[in-house]
Amino acid sequence: MATYYLSVMLQSDGTFGRGAGLAGLVDVEIEHDQDGIPFVSGRSVKGLLVEEWANLRFALYGQTKDAQPLDALAVKLFGVSGVTQGEEHSHMHLGAATLPADLRAALVTDKKLTSSQILAALTTIRRQTALDAKDGAPEQHSLRALRALIRGTMLVAPIHFSQAPDEKSLALLAACALGVRRGGSGRNRGRGRLALLLHENQDDLGATSFTESCFARFAEEVRACR
Repeated sequence: MATYYLSVMLQSDGTFGRGAGLAGLVDVEIEHDQDGIPFVSGRSVKGLLVEEWANLRFALYGQTKDAQPLDALAVKLFGVSGVTQGEEHSHMHLGAATLPADLRAALVTDKKLTSSQILAALTTIRRQTALDAKDGAPEQHSLRALRALIRGTMLVAPIHFSQAPDEKSLALLAACALGVRRGGSGRNRGRGRLALLLHENQDDLGATSFTESCFARFAEEVRACR
């Protein structure tokens, strides 16, 4: 099994909600574990990548449903969309994106901080309300509070491959990662601006060299297919 890493840098506050709120505090709570450490599920991260693959495919091939050169690579990475057995075709599994291991360890081992204090230190609460279309006044009972992970936070997701990925698969994965711009709730309201990078190991988190080299290979593949 081969393991790579995906870093997710929040360039603006982002809400990756779990649906339930906390009475009297927030209407939309973000995903976090028992230690108060925020995370984004692997399924959500994969969803962002799959969405970007759909955008890339449309940009390259239009609306055609005919098999294209990159389709087989996409199946290896993401499986078959809408098919229950699709995951069997995928060689890639994404873990949850959470804080870097060293930072997480420092927070969890510091017994001076409770889980609530850790969560509060890493997040902020944003409030929004709906406006009446006629007069622009706030609608009654529409005020909502959402917890958001603060900008500048880096999350890291492990990417496990059941088979060692070839250069072409990594090239497509890097292209999809670079294409992701926003995620989570409120991304149409200015929140959840993201920057994703692909890494060979945890020692170069934040470095762009590996992602750039993989994307250069993707550009070569696209030119060769045209």
